Amino acid sequence: MLKPSIIGIVLATIIIFFLNSMMNSALGADTNTVSSTVVTDKSVPTANAPSVVVNNSDVCKVATSGAIQTNILGIATGVVVDDELCQLLKLSRQLYASGLKVASVSLLATDPRVFDSLVMAGTPPPYMGSIGSEALEKWKSNPDMVPEGSTVFKDDVLKINVNEDVSDGEFQKFLFYAMAMYIGLPILF
Repeated sequence: MLKPSIIGIVLATIIIFFLNSMMNSALGADTNTVSSTVVTDKSVPTANAPSVVVNNSDVCKVATSGAIQTNILGIATGVVVDDELCQLLKLSRQLYASGLKVASVSLLATDPRVFDSLVMAGTPPPYMGSIGSEALEKWKSNPDMVPEGSTVFKDDVLKINVNEDVSDGEFQKFLFYAMAMYIGLPILF
């Protein structure tokens, strides 16, 4: 008869061979064979941005759309945004066509670029019914009525921009948040 030690060695060899073959088939990446049931060219569905159409050319609207797609979720959206400069120009043009030239210039002067150019050209914008040099004096005495962003009559704004210290912490905050997002730290704002 066979000795028990030989039977044990044969059984251990069969078990090791069986486990080894199971591990090789489970890890499968070591082989170059491809199963016919595996689909290798399937791509992820794409999120398509909707087309937002503004048909009338006389409307001061701008259409914007966008989409983001990941392996799991896709999101698409579209919005219509008001174009305030276009509205300002159309309103001013309509006032001028109605014969209200001073009101038209006054409306345009709400834009700081137009306001500055009118003052620098020597034709200050109207101020509460006053025009010319009288309006200029009223603008000088009421600088809080000057449109935000204007550089005329605002000497304190110019001084602040020259003397402004860059190390006010905003840049450091920006760098901190940028680095946190880059390395993937979840920060709740």
